[in-house]
Amino acid sequence: MRTVIITGGNIERDFALSFLKQWHPSCLLAVDGGLAFCYEKRLRPDCIMGDFDSVDPEVIRWYRGQGEIPIREYNPVKDATDTCIALDYALEQGSSEIAILGGTGTRLDHVLCNIQILKRAYVKGVSAFLLDPHNRISLPVGKAFAIRKEEQYGSYVSFFPLGEEVEGLTLEGFKYPLDHYRLRNLEGLGVSNEITADTAHVSWETGILVMIQSRD
Repeated sequence: MRTVIITGGNIERDFALSFLKQWHPSCLLAVDGGLAFCYEKRLRPDCIMGDFDSVDPEVIRWYRGQGEIPIREYNPVKDATDTCIALDYALEQGSSEIAILGGTGTRLDHVLCNIQILKRAYVKGVSAFLLDPHNRISLPVGKAFAIRKEEQYGSYVSFFPLGEEVEGLTLEGFKYPLDHYRLRNLEGLGVSNEITADTAHVSWETGILVMIQSRD
């Protein structure tokens, strides 16, 4: 089951609508400030959740008036972000792939947190990623995968460890290849690589890899 979480960061309206039409999610979750985008475009979420501290009360009233849409309201004083709660809910519902729109923006604390919470899906073997017009951020599940050049998101691919290091990183078909390299979090060697072959291959032995595909 494909799930899209629309949360309260920066959302480029046309891009988000185009992605929703292309991806055809089975489940749409509106989270706190992301509900304003749904209201503007008259989207009907399958569930609404958050503490609603950044939502116009009129928006909440309108959705309450629609009926049949579950609304889960949380105390603003809590131990998890609204996006984290929504990600856990998506996993509980059996999602096999999760996209998060509005998970990036000017609040870098929220962006870093959203990258870290992707691990909640990773440990369950579920693919999850943050998406905006310029970036696709993911924690690849498994220890090997391929990227077709014609299907990559943008022109650049960067790799970082989530944690101290990733051991045995091998990159084939890239401008800057690596062979069983120990990628540590105190260097920038993994930034702004480019795919040169028709298909690039990535593998590693231990650790959790962050992949950011970017375009200007």
